[in-house]
Amino acid sequence: MALSLPGERSHVAATPANPFAAFARWIAKAQAARTRRVALEALLELDHSRLSDLGISRDDIGQALVRKDSRPELVLNAARARSARA
Repeated sequence: MALSLPGERSHVAATPANPFAAFARWIAKAQAARTRRVALEALLELDHSRLSDLGISRDDIGQALVRKDSRPELVLNAARARSARA
């Protein structure tokens, strides 16, 4: 029998099979996604000069909104870095 170290176990194998906990995690992820979406939509309401002060554009916000993973801030951080270099 081969022994595996704790760091070698997959995340699924280390997670207990508790349906309530899985449902609670799903609810938390959905709430976090909604909060991010509402924040990005609020940014769309700002005028062009305020967005340029932040170093982002409406196109950057649109790209962050359509991003499928839970990290839309990466798009905005990259846009701010580009505008800071310019």
